[in-house]
Amino acid sequence: MRSDELRALQAPLKARYGESPEAALVTLKAEGQLGENLACAVDTGRALVEAGLHPATGGSGAQACSGDMLLQALAACAGVTLQAVATAFGVEVRSGKVIAEGDLDFRGTLGLAKDCPVGFREIRMRFELDADADAETLDKVIAVTERYCVVLQTLRSSPPVIVSRARPDIG
Repeated sequence: MRSDELRALQAPLKARYGESPEAALVTLKAEGQLGENLACAVDTGRALVEAGLHPATGGSGAQACSGDMLLQALAACAGVTLQAVATAFGVEVRSGKVIAEGDLDFRGTLGLAKDCPVGFREIRMRFELDADADAETLDKVIAVTERYCVVLQTLRSSPPVIVSRARPDIG
């Protein structure tokens, strides 16, 4: 896609959201169906992914790990965002990779050490790009990608997460 095509595609959306900010608020939803053997199936809209325990917590490795899925979501979002930003800057990205990796201490998840956090201690993301731009331009593309990557900004800002349980009607 060329930058003029991207601008043409997004122009009516930007105009609509500028006039009606409430139109820009969209609720995304993910649903998991609990399954056998400590699994949870998630319908991505494209395929059904069954998540299970990571091998470091006793899983077989036959199912997707939710931590891996989080990193995959980050890499996918950053990759799409980077391509859109590069297109807007007129930079041709011939090929590239987005590598997201994170460190977990599974003692936290297994409840073995109260001082050990549950979750990633650190997440790192790296871009390997073959593009028709100099280092300064690529650094700017990556900086703008960081600014507009939804998953990255969500991880950095830690929005409130409200947890509840559905209760059957009592009648």
